[in-house]
Amino acid sequence: MWIELLAIAGGFALLTWSADRFVVGASALAFNLNISPLIIGLTIVGLGTSAPEILVSGVASWQGNTGLAIGNAIGSNITNSTLILGVTALALPLSVNSSILRRELPILLLVMTVALLLLLDGTLGRLDGAILLTGMGIMLVWMISLARNAQSRSDPLGEEFAEEIPTDMSMAAAMFWLVTGSLLLLVSSRMLVWGSVSIAHELGVSDLVIGLTIVALGTSLPELAASVMSAIKNEHDIAIGNVIGSNIFNLLAVLGLPGLIHPSVIDSEVLTRDYPIMIVLTLLMFAMAYGFRGPGRINRLEGAIMVGAYAAYQTLLYFNTTG
Repeated sequence: MWIELLAIAGGFALLTWSADRFVVGASALAFNLNISPLIIGLTIVGLGTSAPEILVSGVASWQGNTGLAIGNAIGSNITNSTLILGVTALALPLSVNSSILRRELPILLLVMTVALLLLLDGTLGRLDGAILLTGMGIMLVWMISLARNAQSRSDPLGEEFAEEIPTDMSMAAAMFWLVTGSLLLLVSSRMLVWGSVSIAHELGVSDLVIGLTIVALGTSLPELAASVMSAIKNEHDIAIGNVIGSNIFNLLAVLGLPGLIHPSVIDSEVLTRDYPIMIVLTLLMFAMAYGFRGPGRINRLEGAIMVGAYAAYQTLLYFNTTG
C-alpha cells in the first residue's frame, strides 16, 4: 500500500504545481496575443484551476472508474464551497464587489439544477454528457461577452486579474510552460487515479467515496492556494471567483466527461446524500456572498461555519462507509 500512498502524495504535489504552470503559460500566451486580462481571468485561469478535476475525471472515466469521476465533481464542489472558501475567509474576511461574480452566483444555481434534472433517472449517459459539455461551451462564450461588456465599467475583478497575469514572459517561455504543464497534469492525474483506485479496492471502499474525499480534496488544492494567496493580496473578488468558476466548470465539464466517455448507472447515494448536501452548501455560500443589500461579505465566523460544515460532511461519509 505504500507505493499507492506515494503515488497519491506525488500525484497531488505534481498536480498542484503543473496546474499553476499551465495557468501561467496559458495566461502569458493569451496576453501576448492581446487578449484582455478580464477575459483571460474568467476563461483561461478559471479552466486552469479546474484542470486537475477535468484531467482526473477524464482519466478515471477512460479506465472505467466512473464513480470516482462523479465523486470528484460533486466532492470538489462541496470542498470548494466549504473548506476552500472557509479557510480563505478565516485567513482574511472576504468582500464581493464585482458585478460579474454577482451574476455568476445565480448561474451556478441554474447549472446545478440542470445537472440534477439530467441525473434524476439514475444514469449518466452520453446525451447527458453532451448536454453538460455544450453548456460548458455556452458558459465560456457568455463569460467572454460579459468580460467585454464589463471592461468599459472598470469592474474590480478585471483590475485584480490585470495585476496577476504575467506580462513580461516571452512567447517561447509561455509555450514551454503551457505544454509542460499540460503533460505533467496528465501524468499526475494518472498517478492519482491509479493510487486512489488501488487503495479503494484494498480497503473495500467504493470509487465514489474515494472521489468524494481524498481525490476531491487533492484536486481542489489549486483553488485553495489561489484563493488564499488572492485574499492575502487583497484580491477578494479573485478569491471568491476561483471558487464560483471552478464549481460551474466541475458540474459542466468534470461531470460531463464521464457521461461522454463511459456512460453508467450512478450510485443511489449521489442523489439521496451527496447532491442534496451540495445544493444546501451552495445555497449557504450564495446567502453569504451575494450581498442582497450591497457588497457581499464572508466574515471569519461564517468561514468557521463553512469549515465546520465540511468536517460534518466528511464525518457523515465516514459513518456511512463504516456503518
